[in-house]
Amino acid sequence: MSKTASRLVLAFALAGLVASTMAAYVHYRILRDPTYTSFCDVSSAVSCTEAYTSRFGTFHGVPVAVFGAIWFAFATLLSLGAVAGAPETAESVPGYLFAGSTLALAVVLYLGYASFAILHVVCVLCLTTYAAVIGLFIVTGAATSVPMMSLPRRAALDLKKLVSSPIALALAAVWIAGTASAIAFFPRDTSGTAPVAVVDPGAGGGGQAQTELERFMSQAPRVPLVIPSDGAKVLIVKFHDLQCPACKQAYISYKPILAKYMATPGQVKVVEKDFPLNTDCNNTIPSTLHPSACDAAVAVRLAREHNRGDELEDYFFTHQEQMTPQWVRQQAKEIGGVTDFDAKYATAMDGVKADIAMAQRLKVNQTPTFFINGVKVDGAWQPQFFDQAIAYELAHAK
Repeated sequence: MSKTASRLVLAFALAGLVASTMAAYVHYRILRDPTYTSFCDVSSAVSCTEAYTSRFGTFHGVPVAVFGAIWFAFATLLSLGAVAGAPETAESVPGYLFAGSTLALAVVLYLGYASFAILHVVCVLCLTTYAAVIGLFIVTGAATSVPMMSLPRRAALDLKKLVSSPIALALAAVWIAGTASAIAFFPRDTSGTAPVAVVDPGAGGGGQAQTELERFMSQAPRVPLVIPSDGAKVLIVKFHDLQCPACKQAYISYKPILAKYMATPGQVKVVEKDFPLNTDCNNTIPSTLHPSACDAAVAVRLAREHNRGDELEDYFFTHQEQMTPQWVRQQAKEIGGVTDFDAKYATAMDGVKADIAMAQRLKVNQTPTFFINGVKVDGAWQPQFFDQAIAYELAHAK
């Protein structure tokens, strides 16, 4: 492999390592701090948080970013071997990296499809790692000069040389230890596990530190909402878009949590408000992100007249990838029992626009947005934090 190719390979490996390490850090902060906002969260469509908190963001509970950092660290070590190693070892490195980047390319193509086609979200750090993998694949593919079938034999010989080199052995040991530690000790999403204990901020807890969430809930300004709570201790107002991937994730994740609290009368009341990210009905946003969102909002409102709104809402959230305006109308009729969609469209849209006007007064600019007893929450928290916030409010209800 030429010096130019070796430097390019090292540059791509380092770029991927930096991006994936930053991604793992962002995912760590998301899991540990519900108030954290990533620097790469630009909007609901350009958001690292949306990607990391989706079902594609983890594998067996471990963030995909951690696996990416592990792989790129290995690629970096191999790249250094190509630059500074013995000639006979350096000759094999492009083949090793080409084989590894071929597998990695399959993974990033899948993740890219999930991000763009299913979640409709762009993750800047993810794009950087995708580019790094593609760069490694192209450069090492062009630089490989040994038959791929010979790689297993060459790997056995290179492993023997590695054992005889104290520096190479130490680097391998550090990589193995780092890999094991990252997988074993990186925090998991603990949603659905035992409830989190809530500390009373007003009590002298003997020096016990308040969690970030408790500090946030106790200090955050509370917006007065002209919405009756009907005697519930906790009023949750949600502004959502039925075609928004983040709203879907929040809907699925929060559903069992809300059901738990709403099973006891007088605890929690949830009020849903529409904020479609579509300029056809929402002139407070710069461009349309979800072309079927206005029709979907109307459809659910009309379905509620037939006591089928919840069923239609659930179907929309779980079949977002199929949404088109015509499909929405069809499901409104088949699932929602709506036979007069066009006739009642204008009246129902007045209600949607009233929600949008309220959202504008409350400075809502993304979906989902929650108000928990007036505390504004931009975006979706991890489920355990959402659960803890409700528990905190119940514990401090007057």
